[in-house]
Amino acid sequence: MKWKLFTLIIATILVTVGATSNYNDGKEPGNFKNLKILPKDISRNDLDSIMEGFTVGLGVRCGFCHARKKDTTLKGLDFASDEKEEKGTAREMMQMVHTLNTTNFNWMKSTQPDTIHTIICYTCHRGMKMPTSANLMPDIKKIEDERQKQRDKK
Repeated sequence: MKWKLFTLIIATILVTVGATSNYNDGKEPGNFKNLKILPKDISRNDLDSIMEGFTVGLGVRCGFCHARKKDTTLKGLDFASDEKEEKGTAREMMQMVHTLNTTNFNWMKSTQPDTIHTIICYTCHRGMKMPTSANLMPDIKKIEDERQKQRDKK
């Protein structure tokens, strides 16, 4: 009985030491491949946060931009792959948003940073894959529709 208890304690200690020795809490830089816009030393937490922003902003899941693994015996997505056009579009949108925010919404130079809002995916997409004028500016869309009705009457 003592040997079983001793063996169990030693096994528990070994498992605990092994599990914590390589523990990365997500704050350390990840070993990500094919990052072209995001910093190469981005942490897993920061990368996950950005990707979650995309999923909320566009109302999509990871597979919208990321291709499946080519090896059909493996499950999951090939995050490094550039196979899907949507991933390239996402990179272009990231550059556009960065330019807009640094050029037009630079809150660091503002005297009232709480009144300046930055552009994010959700600003235009509102949870949809493709932004529409009806979704972006409902009041403007309403005015456009009314004007079109007036033109149709003439």
